[in-house]
Amino acid sequence: MTKNLAIAEEMKTFRQVQEKLGLTLAENSQFFTEWMVDFPTLNELEIARLEQVRSNYLYQISDGILLEETVKMVVLSPLLELAGFYQFPYRFKTEVSVEFLASGDNDEILRGRIDALVLQSRLWIILIESKKTTFDLEIAIPQTLAYMSANLDSERAFYGMVTNGSSHLFVKTLGNQYGISDVFSTRSQYRSNLYEVLKIIKYLGTLITN
Repeated sequence: MTKNLAIAEEMKTFRQVQEKLGLTLAENSQFFTEWMVDFPTLNELEIARLEQVRSNYLYQISDGILLEETVKMVVLSPLLELAGFYQFPYRFKTEVSVEFLASGDNDEILRGRIDALVLQSRLWIILIESKKTTFDLEIAIPQTLAYMSANLDSERAFYGMVTNGSSHLFVKTLGNQYGISDVFSTRSQYRSNLYEVLKIIKYLGTLITN
């Protein structure tokens, strides 16, 4: 008998990612290098806007945790706008529902709905569904991979950015493998983490439209 399982409840560990999705962490260090490319330098307007985003975030977080809608307005939306994702040639959908058969012979159907912006069906921008910016991104990665798995293609790479407003990381799936980037912090001044986040999503945007 087929069982319907909620992704939010069933996908909490990387072991479950392998058992239910058939995905394994890539051992080849060259599997996911797209986040380490020598990116073009940001222009002065982009830098000034990102500094304002960082300042706004630090001001808002000074009174405590940020609710999801605040994170969208203060951090995520400006990043997406600067990346050009609200303009041609990008098409996106939000509040995505997914449903697919789990890996193996267990007749389990994984279902869920996530707060995500999906561009060209290949780049998932996922805001963690938590009321706290302190929510650990590590916990969210298995669920993110589950949602992305609904559209897996053995010959095309899919990308995702997972964020809670405070931290950001990137994931890639290709076939039955996945890779994960370093974590970037909105607060960090060292290496201008927020600059790197914008550079990466702009670059991933060009990959999915080519």
